[in-house]
Amino acid sequence: MPTILVIAAREDWPTDRVVKTLTDRGARVFRMDAADFPQEASLTGHINNAHGWAGAVTTPHRDLNLGDVAACYYRTPNPFRLAPEMSGPERRFAAAQARAGFGGILTALDCRWVNHPLAMSRAEYKPVQLAEAREAGLAIPPTLITNSPDEVRAFAGQFPGPIICKPVASPVFIEGDELKTVYTRRLTEQDLADLQGIETTAHLFQAWVDKAHEVRLTVVGERMFAAEIHANSAKAHEDWRSDYRSLHYKPTDVPGEIAEDVQRLMELLGLRFAALDFIVSPRGNWTFLEANPCGQWDWIEHATGLPVAEAIADELQGVPA
Repeated sequence: MPTILVIAAREDWPTDRVVKTLTDRGARVFRMDAADFPQEASLTGHINNAHGWAGAVTTPHRDLNLGDVAACYYRTPNPFRLAPEMSGPERRFAAAQARAGFGGILTALDCRWVNHPLAMSRAEYKPVQLAEAREAGLAIPPTLITNSPDEVRAFAGQFPGPIICKPVASPVFIEGDELKTVYTRRLTEQDLADLQGIETTAHLFQAWVDKAHEVRLTVVGERMFAAEIHANSAKAHEDWRSDYRSLHYKPTDVPGEIAEDVQRLMELLGLRFAALDFIVSPRGNWTFLEANPCGQWDWIEHATGLPVAEAIADELQGVPA
């Protein structure tokens, strides 16, 4: 029987919603976390001139025939869990072997992917996103990535309004067992006068774009689910993630030209799913900010009723849009 393979963290509740939707439809789903390998799951794969990769993944509860995999939903699995008695060098070596062996065989499967890990890895680079969004025809903010304070000041001098600073990669890190988030913020004159620390790593700067509101556009295959995000606090106006309680949401339509450009962007990035963020100006112009190939969507579905989980299930099962 065709099987949908789900590779995701055990505690990922958006994945729970997709799995429930699939199982309610009668689909056969095999869910696992990369952390299951190699201590709780085993892999056997073989290939020769007569056939491509074949074999099985075996857990204490179930077996998966790799030849039965018709589609794979790949979403933020945890790292491989290795034997605790290994030394540091041994763990690094074993993790690399697991990634190349376990990960390599799975990514070689010829099936529908949402999303393929290689495409996700490339698409997670913001410089790549911006370059491909520009190529696709979307408007993007003037952007600088640098670790030079002088270049930041020169960049700021090009615009009559403020500039913003935000992380180039994930804004989340852990310090002292505490989860912390670095939010987007506008730089003041005092900030520009004292840019100490900029030289320590890469930072992303953009010209501030006046906004009426923002839009979270969730794309699944050819389907688009857009929700306006309206901020009712100064903090959320700069970065809506900093004050969720001040937000309210409203489903909206995607202008035809924007929808065409977004589809081109998805093709350029090789993605079948992404959560895209846009600024909508007071005049109604859309400006692309970023595309997250593993973006959150469950809270938008809950707030608006947009059927994202159903669309992901459709994409995995090959149901036409």
